[in-house]
Amino acid sequence: MRTSRTSKETAKVLQTLSPPTRRQTRSTSHASLFKEFAYKEGSDEAELIKKEDDSSSLSSVDTVDIEDILGPPTKRRKTKAIIAKKTASTLLQTPEKKVEKNPIKKETPPQRARRVPARKIKSEDGAFTVEPPSNWESMYSIVKKMRESNPTAPVDTMGCAELYWRASSPRDRRFQTLIALMLSSQTKDTVTAVAMQRLHTQLEGNSPVIKQELGEDGEPLPNSLQDSTLNLESILAVPAERLNSLIGTVGFHNNKTKYIKKTAEIIRDQYNSDIPSTPTELMKLPGVGPKMAYLCMSAAWGKHEGIGVDVHVHRITNLWGWQKTKTPEETRMSLQSWLPKDRWHEINKLLVGLGQTVCLPVGRRCGDCDLAGTKLCKSEIKGMTPRRKKEEE
Repeated sequence: MRTSRTSKETAKVLQTLSPPTRRQTRSTSHASLFKEFAYKEGSDEAELIKKEDDSSSLSSVDTVDIEDILGPPTKRRKTKAIIAKKTASTLLQTPEKKVEKNPIKKETPPQRARRVPARKIKSEDGAFTVEPPSNWESMYSIVKKMRESNPTAPVDTMGCAELYWRASSPRDRRFQTLIALMLSSQTKDTVTAVAMQRLHTQLEGNSPVIKQELGEDGEPLPNSLQDSTLNLESILAVPAERLNSLIGTVGFHNNKTKYIKKTAEIIRDQYNSDIPSTPTELMKLPGVGPKMAYLCMSAAWGKHEGIGVDVHVHRITNLWGWQKTKTPEETRMSLQSWLPKDRWHEINKLLVGLGQTVCLPVGRRCGDCDLAGTKLCKSEIKGMTPRRKKEEE
């Protein structure tokens, strides 16, 4: 049976690659078996390879990189295209976040407004202006409405501005207002009112003077009113011991007796028997400070030239955060720098009444204050039950 040349060569290759048999000796090696397939000069295969090398386009290239002649492999370009396609399809298949057409907005709780005290601001021209504290108008209106709806504080009926004698002359009423203010220093309104009542009725005996009002015929009218025994002349005439005994319930009554007697002499000698009409002149009187002077100007003369700041006004406005001051006088200067002038007259009575009924110096009743729960008062004691509810229970 004839076997083709190709079949014979294939058999030889397989024999060469197969493991040696027992009949093969150690000297027989794989290299000797491949000698038949070695390149031989002048053979037909050599001539064919030479022709292919001559026809190659790279035969004339010396220094050019192969990547400059050949483009990128076709297989690689297909791979990149496939990857790009897969990436795009992946992105398209990724579920996007659903955006609601009409999203429901969650109501966020209102942020607590920052409380800012009164502060100076320098303008472009170098002048200073004072910016009021934040939310002061809201606080002021709430407290004013609360006080007007329940005017039960001692200052409402027994304040110094209410202790003059209604039947007295305007000059005597002004003098009586000044005396009431001098007695009120470091004294409760109820105690001051009792002392003033004694002066009105007992300064010149056991009964007040009858103010005789005469008719056209010269006869006293039947509705003649009793006049007060407290006036400049009676203070000048009364002995100091007698005056001291009448005002003995007020604080520092010994010093106040001296001040009142001395003040009466100054008014008589320097001011034509009437009280001074300016704050500066009033403050020259013994025992009269800025608070008394400005309160007296408002109550006696009807002139609102300053704010009367006592311990209540000083304490409460600092509790509210309107300013940070150490003395009532510093508080007065701060308030006057920004508070509208039409509030100067009423703020003292407003805050004194609040301090006597709700915002007490000791044991504040924040539950009874209309500012409770508004987040306006920075010193509010939260969680306090109103006192009126406790009394009902």
